[in-house]
Amino acid sequence: MIDKIHWLGHDSFRIDASKTTIFIDPWQIKPQKQKADLVLVTHEHFDHCSKRDIEKIRTNNTVVVGSVQCSGELVGIKTLKPGEKSVGQGVKIEAVPAYNTNKFREPGKPFHPKIDQKLGYVIEVDGKRIYHAGDTDSIPEMSELKNIDIALLPVSGTYVMTAEEAAEAANKIRPRLAVPMHYGSIVGSRKDAEKFKELCKYKVKILEKE
Repeated sequence: MIDKIHWLGHDSFRIDASKTTIFIDPWQIKPQKQKADLVLVTHEHFDHCSKRDIEKIRTNNTVVVGSVQCSGELVGIKTLKPGEKSVGQGVKIEAVPAYNTNKFREPGKPFHPKIDQKLGYVIEVDGKRIYHAGDTDSIPEMSELKNIDIALLPVSGTYVMTAEEAAEAANKIRPRLAVPMHYGSIVGSRKDAEKFKELCKYKVKILEKE
């Protein structure tokens, strides 16, 4: 399944499932041969909720799912809150929490407050469970995730988990495979991904940007 997951930079991925093409947080993506059957948007920040990039891959039949605050940016999306589930284009979707516990823009004001209900996702496709963590720190709710085959985890620090914290999160999630993300654009570098691979007790695959 990992050969069907393509890292498009930052938190952006394309998953080429057997019957469905899924994009997650498309931002500054190159032209794509495939259009999207399903687009998942974790939250409303510009580097995750990019109307311009979604329009590149959207058709009249594309299902777009996002957090509640994305509804102000995107027309015709289905919104979810943490804990809610849905099915889009035959893909099971579970919205899960994503928030900061120790990353602050100023004292007492996290970059991603829990109250905002920003999202991560667990999707089930082709018999695999894939977790995209969104912009988050290592949070208690990660311990509740079950049977995760592939975990896509931010590692850059500043706005999200550091490599060390992402390794801690992996211990909670216990994925069969972990893939680092959220580096190489706004903040973080491949060194963060490599540090995560060094520290993580689980199998790690560092993807090349496409």
